[in-house]
Amino acid sequence: MSTKDLVPAPVGPVDVEQAEAALVERYPRLVRIAYLVLPPSLGRNRRVLTAHALVQRSLPRRRVAGPAVPGPRPAEDAVDPGYAYVRGEVLRQALVAGLPLRRLALPRRAQFPPLLPHVWGLRLFPRVGGADELALDQRLSRLSGPGRAAYVLRGLERQGDAEVLRVLAGAGVADPGAALAEADAVDDREDGPGGGVAPEAPGGPAGDGSGDGRPGRAGGDGDGSSRPGQADRSGDVSGRSGPAGEDGDVSGRAGPAGEDGDRGSPGRPAEGPRVPRPGPDGPTRARGGGSGGASESRPAARPAAGRRGGVALLESDEFDPCALQARPTDLLRRRQHARAGVVAVAALLVCGALLGLPGDGWGRNGAAAPSYARNPAAEAALDPARLKRVDPAVWPGSTRQDFSVWPARGALVGDRALLRRALAVWARPGASVRSSATPGTPVGPPMGPPQLLFAGVVDGARVVLLHDGLRAVRYAEPVAGTAGAALDFARTDGADGVGSAALVLSRAAGNVRYLTAPWVVETAARDLLAPGEEARPLGRDAGGVTEPMTSPVSARDCTRWNTLQVRDGSGFRLLADLGELAPARLLWGPPEAPADATGPEARAAWARTACQLTAVRAHGVRSVSAWRFARQPLPEGAGVGTWLCTRAETWRGTGSRVLAQFLVPSPAVPAALAARSEGSPACGVRDPRVLAGVLWQAPAGGWYVLAAGSPDFAALETSGGVKGRSDGPLLAVRAAAGARADLGGTLRDGTRARALR
Repeated sequence: MSTKDLVPAPVGPVDVEQAEAALVERYPRLVRIAYLVLPPSLGRNRRVLTAHALVQRSLPRRRVAGPAVPGPRPAEDAVDPGYAYVRGEVLRQALVAGLPLRRLALPRRAQFPPLLPHVWGLRLFPRVGGADELALDQRLSRLSGPGRAAYVLRGLERQGDAEVLRVLAGAGVADPGAALAEADAVDDREDGPGGGVAPEAPGGPAGDGSGDGRPGRAGGDGDGSSRPGQADRSGDVSGRSGPAGEDGDVSGRAGPAGEDGDRGSPGRPAEGPRVPRPGPDGPTRARGGGSGGASESRPAARPAAGRRGGVALLESDEFDPCALQARPTDLLRRRQHARAGVVAVAALLVCGALLGLPGDGWGRNGAAAPSYARNPAAEAALDPARLKRVDPAVWPGSTRQDFSVWPARGALVGDRALLRRALAVWARPGASVRSSATPGTPVGPPMGPPQLLFAGVVDGARVVLLHDGLRAVRYAEPVAGTAGAALDFARTDGADGVGSAALVLSRAAGNVRYLTAPWVVETAARDLLAPGEEARPLGRDAGGVTEPMTSPVSARDCTRWNTLQVRDGSGFRLLADLGELAPARLLWGPPEAPADATGPEARAAWARTACQLTAVRAHGVRSVSAWRFARQPLPEGAGVGTWLCTRAETWRGTGSRVLAQFLVPSPAVPAALAARSEGSPACGVRDPRVLAGVLWQAPAGGWYVLAAGSPDFAALETSGGVKGRSDGPLLAVRAAAGARADLGGTLRDGTRARALR
């Protein structure tokens, strides 16, 4: 076909009133065309609203010029000039709406969601068809926008191929021939096996109206008028039972149950015979036979039945955006959005009122102090000359032993430039500063001049330790410069003599150094995993800085767990590095009277549970206590098992973590984690009771559910996959491998209690 053939055939001049009359008269048909051409990826609700919006925006603003006497057109393409113009505008906008938004391209109006019509609080979508409509919709979704337009013009508008090419060219399609080829591909798939042609019924060929047994159907629109540019369809034969179309056609197929129950409607009578129509591209051929049989004119190169099934489907309720169903939107999300909108509007109103206040009232600065550098309290906090420095002779005569009586130590306590940088970074850390804080620790500037604990060079870095009564703060910078500075915060409020016995001064190359309190007499390193070994002495300098010792924080495996053992005036203490500025104190014993884990029994228990300390690392832990709450004879004479409860208390008082662990008789086997909980009062001073269970395999191969509770339990029972009951705080029930059970118990006062979780 030549380029000249692609030039749209001229139509006569179109007045606004003429276009409006055509739009109102053929509004359902135009909206159906727009709905079919729009990309299915928009979603059914948006396609419906966009289709209506495109049709309503298709009226011309003024008279459309054209030749007074239009050129001749084929009979099937003779349409009203007003309808032809509106249809072209609808196609052009629908094709633009299917284009993707590009970053550098100016977006078109049709690519945005429509402003009008708009529905608040409802989702609108056409009635759902059957499997055939779904299959056609899937095939159309794989086409491009021009391909869908060509398919709709040929099937729904009954346009010949030549006129389809001209309409597509008038709508701005760059390659109408390729679009028509895409439509041909859809028709070819319909003509193949399982396509739109039904097998001949007994009593006559498929084209014989008398042999088919299906009633005839009148053509034209639902309102009784004929469609523009097409012959009457009263004699057209459909080889497929489809849903009722827009033009009054009916089908004998009952669609399956679809969205919201729309597809469960009873079947409709089958389509009647259709009138043949001339083929636009060449000679035609007749289909059907017998007396009274209807014939259909088709292009010689195309099968006769494929397009008939597609036409019936295009006219079904599935693609009718004027017969709609309504469902609510997401009600919970809509309520949340409404609340957020009210809050945003209120915030804007308040901000606008504040900004509009005149003078130096509340609108600009109001009661706020001057800028930070001119605030007396802030200026004092940043002045290194005002740092609190405690004399070394204060702590022996003090009534309290905590960080408040630590003397200022280190070779750089007089370096005012270093101290000023440390205070400034604390108040306003820059983007290059690596900062960390334990959970629940505020990281703001000090409220006043803090206390200086240490300033000196440690492991190739200048380190400053400060304390403001609530937090211990560590500032470190390289000796060669200030790039790569680090700032660490740790909450230390309420620290006693043991809680303030040491602070981490440096971590380098997998080692850790501590700054110890002035009342610490002796320091040593003790490996928790080797309870039989003696503690190794750990030297200190005159300022209380220990020698480096291996830290378990950066270790990849649990083969050694070094702790810091200190001795003060009242005994030995065991402190564990959990990756924070303040080490955690290790305890052993019942919740009401724990003691430092320095005895042989405590060290033996901690040797099998130390690797579980990784569960409480970097959690702001102040102390970790372990307690043996039960001993249990094991089935089949396998010995005696031990149940331990480990509780990690935090500096902030909340977020405590509790671990229930089971120890088999072999001392070389680590503890097995039976249960874990966060924020539970179990195994603590407020609620010392605890209940836990495990699935255990005996040496002979049998499986058992073992459970144990603290001495307050009078009975235990399991349910679910394993059922059993016992009097007392111990229970052992035979089970299968991989069994799961629910565990509960009854206290001596009759109260029901569940297992730790």
